[in-house]
Amino acid sequence: MNDHPPTAKPLVFITAFAAAAEGAIQAYHLDLQTGHLEATRRTGGLEHPFFLTLSRTGRFLYSTHARTFGGAEPEEVAAFEVIGRTGELRFLNRQSAFGTAACYLDIDATGKTVLVANYASGSVAALPVREDGSLGPAVSFFQHAATAGAPTRPGGPHAHCLVVSPDNRFAYAADLGLDQVRIYRLNAARAELAAHQPPWVCTPPGSGPRHLTFHPNGRQAYVINELGNSITRFDLDAESGLLHERQTISTVPAGFAGKSYCADLKITPDGRFLYGTNRGHDSVAMFRLDDTGHMTLIGIEPSLGRGPQNLALAPGGELLLCANLPGNSLTVFRIDPQTGRLTPVGAPTAMPSPSCIMVLA
Repeated sequence: MNDHPPTAKPLVFITAFAAAAEGAIQAYHLDLQTGHLEATRRTGGLEHPFFLTLSRTGRFLYSTHARTFGGAEPEEVAAFEVIGRTGELRFLNRQSAFGTAACYLDIDATGKTVLVANYASGSVAALPVREDGSLGPAVSFFQHAATAGAPTRPGGPHAHCLVVSPDNRFAYAADLGLDQVRIYRLNAARAELAAHQPPWVCTPPGSGPRHLTFHPNGRQAYVINELGNSITRFDLDAESGLLHERQTISTVPAGFAGKSYCADLKITPDGRFLYGTNRGHDSVAMFRLDDTGHMTLIGIEPSLGRGPQNLALAPGGELLLCANLPGNSLTVFRIDPQTGRLTPVGAPTAMPSPSCIMVLA
């Protein structure tokens, strides 16, 4: 366990998405009062570490690893032990992701299963976690494919996330190439996935669903659509695991005619505000959520960097961190607790190719 005094500054792990020696996980301490990020430790030995996940205990960190991102060779998931509060990581092992362009990781609430989504090959897999935090070979694997009569686009399936449900009974994979959210039953103790019946729900045609997150109340799921520049709200039937589409709302200004592609979304711990990124428009869209989960646009704030790729909330939900991957910078925003509006905290912090942010309280 990583016991620490309650006044300790949160640790922030951010991946540098780059090849060879440039690929790394950079650790920072975050000052919750000032929003300042102080670099602490850099862990190399990874290539193209696109995405991270952190165990609920904070003891283990997992990262994607790829010598050639999206190439012919299957990529890997690397396991690390978090040592103390300095940002030091101890490498444990790596296992195959059984796919290419591994782009998303999640870990179940018990810490026994790590899930991976592979974008280029359009597949998902589940890997068991051993007692020491290291990974065993994948137990479950599903190759996505277009179904007869269902619309698809050239390039076929592209699994872009695989997210565990709030009750730890299901996992949901947004597939950008199929305009579907695939539903799996999860047996975390065995790292087993099984196709749900029905096995998917459709998103709006041509939307290109990318990332998915759940409302803290466990009754709604939100999907950000990369190609549609929008967010779709679903009601979640927790018992059956089914999703029911309720609303889709744009993340870019009315009349915007440029090229932009959504990336990530996050909801504040109190469930009142939602934020989504626009790459191209280079902004963060801000939404208010009412008691039913309905979204209302608050405004759209510049990300202060090119290509806002990933978001993370600091403990307490008062700060929002934004990784501008091609902009080589990190922006910290303060969240107005009354309105949900974002205000930049100081100037962005320079970092090469930041792609994923994980915060350890």
